[in-house]
Amino acid sequence: MRAGWEANVQAAVAVLEGAHVSLAAEVALNYIQLRSLQNRLRIAQDNLGIQRENQQITEWRVQAGLATSLDAEQARSLTAQTAAQIPALESSLAQTRHALAILTGQPPSALDAELLAAQPLPVAPDSLAMTLPADTLRQRPDVRAQEQKVIAAVANLSSQERANFPTLRLSGSLGLNALTLGALSGATVAQNIAAGLAAPLFDAGANRAQIRVQQALVEQARISYRSTVLTALQEVEDALVQLQGDKDRLVQLKIAEEAARYAQLLANQRYSSGLVDFQTVLDTQRTLLSSQDSVATAQASISTDYVRLYKALGGGWQPLNAEGQVIDTAAAQP
Repeated sequence: MRAGWEANVQAAVAVLEGAHVSLAAEVALNYIQLRSLQNRLRIAQDNLGIQRENQQITEWRVQAGLATSLDAEQARSLTAQTAAQIPALESSLAQTRHALAILTGQPPSALDAELLAAQPLPVAPDSLAMTLPADTLRQRPDVRAQEQKVIAAVANLSSQERANFPTLRLSGSLGLNALTLGALSGATVAQNIAAGLAAPLFDAGANRAQIRVQQALVEQARISYRSTVLTALQEVEDALVQLQGDKDRLVQLKIAEEAARYAQLLANQRYSSGLVDFQTVLDTQRTLLSSQDSVATAQASISTDYVRLYKALGGGWQPLNAEGQVIDTAAAQP
């Protein structure tokens, strides 16, 4: 009975740890959003400055008879559209600062001064590339809580009956090499882990005909444990898929941004030579702003993907070295 009581206590502790992991993830996600919004605001302000200069130049050209009033109005329209984005970004920034303050248990404006200055977007270290055993999922608070519930249920059985229920284990591996899907086949890993669960969790065999109330509770706890593990596996695989997709997307967006920058330069040069109309200049400016904003958003998405992967793995796990041994990060610190 004491073992069952201790298992219930450990299950409650795991639930509390799960709340801590979720809170840490929410703080990280909001912080990433804050820095992303600051980056996007800077991009909009830089483009607004360029567009205002172009608008002024266009107005001078109109006065000199080198441009039409249509050109001036189009320039003014683009400038106003870009200016309209800034208040929305500033409002989102303020709301994100308030959210971070609340998440850290402070009044909404408590972090305004500290977070006002723009800082670079957090980037995950390359050391996160590794291969983890499937058993790593057991560090997730929800998995640990369900495992302790199984232990508590088994503890209420007699010693002879407990012998019919082998120890819980997870087999297989989670491939995170270079954080790509090359070493991770979703169906294969799911089948391997499911098989690893099936053998130790559902082999009561001939004793099924003699299942009593406590045995039924054990079976129920085991089913919940298996469901929790498979959900954890899905979240890890989903996080990996999203991360790889966002990385591929960022590569293409950077190519588009570079092309848009070059197109704007060519448009300005050809407009000065009278080879293109002013609408072409405005279109290239609009495209460049959109491309830069998309790149900034994609970079933030990758950072949030790492946070979601960390959360999916339970948080607090340690990296492995080339020999598959846990790296003692605390010992490495001065």
